[in-house]
Amino acid sequence: MLDEADPAAVALGYVADTTRADKTKYPNHADSQSCANCGLYQGTAGADAGPCPLFAGKQVAAQGWCASYVKKPA
Repeated sequence: MLDEADPAAVALGYVADTTRADKTKYPNHADSQSCANCGLYQGTAGADAGPCPLFAGKQVAAQGWCASYVKKPA
């Protein structure tokens, strides 16, 4: 699992719970955004965590968030 203290996680503002994202630093963040509905997330639907190419070799929390969030295409 990706640790929030990992340098790559810190650089992208990653949090394991989207509701804890720094809304001052990331004003475009919305609590409805999460890794699970991000276009970069490679985990299976319904899983608690899954891989993300931004954090090679590590899993991110499905309910997590980072500044590279991009909405998954419909």
